[in-house]
Amino acid sequence: MRRHRPAIEAAAPDRRRLPADPAWMRWLPVFYVAGVLALEPLTPVQWPVSFLLIALPLVAAFAHGPVFVAGVTAFAIVFEGVLAGTPCCAGRSVGYLWDRHYVTAYICTALVGALATILASHRTRRERTLADVRFVADIAQHVLLRPLPHRIGGLLVDSFYVSAAAEARIGGDLYEAVPTTHGVRLVIGDVRGKGLLAVETAATLLGAFREAAHEEADLPALAARVETSMARRAELLSGSEVGERFVTAVFAEIVAGDQVLKIVNCGHPPPLLIRSGEVRELGTGRSGPPLNLGMLVGEPYHVDVHAFRPGDQMLMYTDGITETRAPDGSFYPLVDRVRSWGPLPHGELLVRLHHDLLDYSHDRLHDDVAALTACLRPDQGAGDVSTYPGA
Repeated sequence: MRRHRPAIEAAAPDRRRLPADPAWMRWLPVFYVAGVLALEPLTPVQWPVSFLLIALPLVAAFAHGPVFVAGVTAFAIVFEGVLAGTPCCAGRSVGYLWDRHYVTAYICTALVGALATILASHRTRRERTLADVRFVADIAQHVLLRPLPHRIGGLLVDSFYVSAAAEARIGGDLYEAVPTTHGVRLVIGDVRGKGLLAVETAATLLGAFREAAHEEADLPALAARVETSMARRAELLSGSEVGERFVTAVFAEIVAGDQVLKIVNCGHPPPLLIRSGEVRELGTGRSGPPLNLGMLVGEPYHVDVHAFRPGDQMLMYTDGITETRAPDGSFYPLVDRVRSWGPLPHGELLVRLHHDLLDYSHDRLHDDVAALTACLRPDQGAGDVSTYPGA
């Protein structure tokens, strides 16, 4: 199975291009003709193996365009005649060239070639349509989950996103980091559901977060502001869709100069704190409800405050990681795996995690996966947040 494409520091999308076929498929017509040539001298006169060339246009249509397939069809017809009239081929004479059986073979090859040319043309159009869809999806992901800088003030930041669907590019998992006068504010979330509705919900949340992160004085107010935006957007929907537009999320605020980490959890898996090889969950059991469900509870958001020293790393992730399964059905033990790796440089943690997830699941991820890490640089305090665009 093909490896899933990680989105670690995703680059801007390239121009549309057709997906490349495997090399063996492009060379398949050559292998097919070579096989026919190898069999021809070994068969009796009554078994004209050259008739197998009737299928050559269909073989070429798997990986080549209509012009190439039409050329292969003409080649197959001529080559059938060459084999039929070659005396050295099992004692056949030139008189076989216009035998009615061979004429029938020429006609069949031409018909099969015409159908294969149409098939190749249709396949090429479908591939161009798929390339256009991928191009648009890449642009949407670039806008929705814009690449994060490696450094935001005194923090080192890294992220990745992997879609469970091999051909997909975007989904309902999200993350963002915004430097503000209150500190660096981060969010990671997971939208309930899949498809375009999930993408639209993620876009709504990220838009609200990017704006409110600069304006709200504390994390509970920030979470409430995003909650209000989500609820207002949900009111525009009708039917059962309203109940499906909730998001689990974690909001974090890091004030590097004060070496403080603040967290508001809205029904999401708790982040991990990694310090000198020690790994622990930053959860107190007081998680709030998912966003867009807070009005059902009516309680204020709770803030957890933790020390965040130079060299500490925080790992925020979606439940696609902890719900990754091995072939025997066992869930991925995130805390135990990260603890077993020992201290890792900041840039290597997510790379190790990504490859370990694929190995653990045997390349069979069943849910989207997103992760975000933040590390307080050992040599700096608050630093300058102006290195981030829009700061």
